[in-house]
Amino acid sequence: MDRNFLIRPSLTARQLPGARGPGVGAWRSLSSREVPLVAQTDVGSPESPAELARRLGLSFANLSLLARALTHRSYINENVHALEDNERLEFLGDAVLDFIVGAWVYNHCPEMPEGDLTRMRSALVRNEQLADFARRLDLGRALRMGRGETSSGGRERDGLLGSTFEAVIGALYLDSGLAAVEKFVEPLLASVRDRVIMRAEIYDPKSRLQEWAQSGKLGTPKYLMISSSGPDHAKIFEVEVRIKDQAYGRGTGPSKQIAAQVAAQTALETLGIH
Repeated sequence: MDRNFLIRPSLTARQLPGARGPGVGAWRSLSSREVPLVAQTDVGSPESPAELARRLGLSFANLSLLARALTHRSYINENVHALEDNERLEFLGDAVLDFIVGAWVYNHCPEMPEGDLTRMRSALVRNEQLADFARRLDLGRALRMGRGETSSGGRERDGLLGSTFEAVIGALYLDSGLAAVEKFVEPLLASVRDRVIMRAEIYDPKSRLQEWAQSGKLGTPKYLMISSSGPDHAKIFEVEVRIKDQAYGRGTGPSKQIAAQVAAQTALETLGIH
């Protein structure tokens, strides 16, 4: 078990509303290994965590959390002082976003039926949309990555930007609590609400396949990564979608999220759903 960074052993939507940042609740970092706020010394050093927080109007009591959220695993390999990447914070941020976006959609779309609420939430938390939010905030300027990842355009890659946005949300939640995350995220959600609805982006393949499966009482589709190939900066993932242990389709793409969307679309075509 990783004992270097503990929050609580499990995280559910029911726990989220009561959770708050260190000093105001029980959710806190117990790590004695703070991520050093040391900027890269090579040409083109990223924006520092303090500068990013100031630019975005965020008040972090513990800037090392934000530094960790901005640290890609490729940076760890080249910098001995950096002890932890952002993947754990990405996991936490994903769960926090699911809850906040679900509540926001429920409150701001009072006439929308349950199926459409589910599809809209899925559209708002899909990686491509989170990457768009990250670009609006210019998070790429602050990313700490290895030289290879930087030179290959990692600061503009959807998969990396979407994951970083989730990690920043996780860091903000731990530092300042749920209310601070809501205040930060809600203007972003409001800015794309009408576009998501009017352009029917809520009808993505994964949501349509899930709706079909649940309408037939078949449960929720499961997406399994079959393989990955290529270097870290240009990986290709293959994902298979299964329903009740039966394979319905496979897809490939430059991220697991995109590969899963392709797999879902393949399954829909196989089933004759258009």
